[in-house]
Amino acid sequence: MFYSIFNISPSVLIILSFFSALLISYFSVPPIVKLAKATKVKGLRDLPSGRTSHTNATPTLGGIAIFAGFVFPALLFSSYYETMHGLRFITAGCLLVFFFGLKDDIFTISVYSKLLAQIMSAIILIGFADIRFTNLHGFLGIYGINDYCSIILTIFVVVVIINAFNLIDGIDGLASAIGIICAFSFGVWFYLSKQYQYAIFSFALIGALFGFIRFNLFGKSFKIFMGDTGSLLIGFIIAVLVIRFNEANISISGLYKINSIFGILMIPLKIDSIPAVSIGILMIPLYDMLRVFIVRIARKQSPFKADRGHIHHKLIDLGYSHPKATLILVAANIIFICIAFSLQHIGILWLTLTLLILGTIAFYVPIRMIHRRDKRILISEKKSDHPVTSF
Repeated sequence: MFYSIFNISPSVLIILSFFSALLISYFSVPPIVKLAKATKVKGLRDLPSGRTSHTNATPTLGGIAIFAGFVFPALLFSSYYETMHGLRFITAGCLLVFFFGLKDDIFTISVYSKLLAQIMSAIILIGFADIRFTNLHGFLGIYGINDYCSIILTIFVVVVIINAFNLIDGIDGLASAIGIICAFSFGVWFYLSKQYQYAIFSFALIGALFGFIRFNLFGKSFKIFMGDTGSLLIGFIIAVLVIRFNEANISISGLYKINSIFGILMIPLKIDSIPAVSIGILMIPLYDMLRVFIVRIARKQSPFKADRGHIHHKLIDLGYSHPKATLILVAANIIFICIAFSLQHIGILWLTLTLLILGTIAFYVPIRMIHRRDKRILISEKKSDHPVTSF
């Protein structure tokens, strides 16, 4: 094989996957924007509305650039690992959510149609690629689970993660930046544990998102949104990485040696409380979705009813720009990742509860700040309506 002839190391393949994905995504965006602006099809552009922060019609086909950037290096460089099980079926799942997302961006489809596509993509992973959860790692004393529980749990997790990224895509750069942080966390672990094919997958996604985010966050003439095409695709790929991350920890062992100025550092590859650590890595999108769904159901509304109740909307309402709001939430997600890895030894249940409590506090702060600001404005308006008369 070509790689073997030139003795290309896994590290080089990972670097190549990152930069090729970045370049493909980066150079795909301008022609996509030009096409969207030139055509008369309204569905190719997102028009300003009461929920949006942009003031100009903006192309929504950034997911095409992300898809192209990811798929090419993922298929090309992962082919070195002929034992990678289910590669073509993972690609089939990506294609399924990609085309349903593309259809929704152009014509708008129902929530149930998108949900059906997500379930079908999960079934492809389970039935053809055999990528599914088989172990709860001791949560509530449960380890191995039967096939029925495995299928239900895998479908549920895939659907949850896809929707979490779909819902977090509300301001410039947020979904792609969170996707980069999550994929990097998984990618580094896959590399250290010598699961190079999944490391290639992770860094191909990172590269594709870096190529896109430059135009999404800082674009002017080539401003673009990822649309459902991109957010559904990111969610699906991250879901695959989450499943593999959990399953690989069932049997892995050993230490990874790192030479540093402090001497040789020994990093244990096996992670305790792996389900809770997975939640910590995806904390911002998962908790935001959970909180918004609870609030909507409490108001007797559909959990899928769009509103401005997400945490990123709260930060925008506080006066933060899109880049600053994105930076705050990315920093918060990194903090949650550090907490999850640092406290992995306290157990799955306790770590999950710790993350939920800290998440509640973190999400409550901006909401409380908005209430205080609105109260001050109301008091100020009342005073102005009733001026004090001096004699």
